[in-house]
Amino acid sequence: MKTILFLLLGMALQAAAPEDPVGTTPPEWAVEEWINSPPLKLSDLRGKVVLVRWWTGPQCSFCTDSAPVLQGWWNGLRERGLVVAGMYHHKASTPLDRAHVEAQVKRLGFTFPVATDPGWRTLRAWWLEGRKRDFTSVSFLIGRDGKIAHVHSGGTIDPADERGKALAAAITAALGK
Repeated sequence: MKTILFLLLGMALQAAAPEDPVGTTPPEWAVEEWINSPPLKLSDLRGKVVLVRWWTGPQCSFCTDSAPVLQGWWNGLRERGLVVAGMYHHKASTPLDRAHVEAQVKRLGFTFPVATDPGWRTLRAWWLEGRKRDFTSVSFLIGRDGKIAHVHSGGTIDPADERGKALAAAITAALGK
């Protein structure tokens, strides 16, 4: 009986969490400890284009390699309505500490809003729950209508590769609407 219940629960989670979230409206984020910004609510950003990027500490080369691209988009496109929001998800065995996150934000040169996602609450709800994923350093592009317009499914954001070009094109298209 337990096995059947677990199978049904797994099927329900998969049904509630589609593999491709593009076109869906993500739930409000459940994050804390905003850096470089007062607390932001996703619902308050409706009408803007929002690029949400999950990242972690210095052990993540994907995060380090993507930092200049994210900061460049923030510097160059925020006047056109792009909000870059970094979501720190703690992977270290040490306790989550705001000073550590602030040090990493400074090290990476982030001046855009950054929040912590304790226990990966929002990352799980948006990306992991009911799914097998290869990366947690995922990026979501949310259009002015509040719906997910594009997902960069992890790894480095490299504007020279096809996935990076696709994300850049999606940002340009979303800003043009």
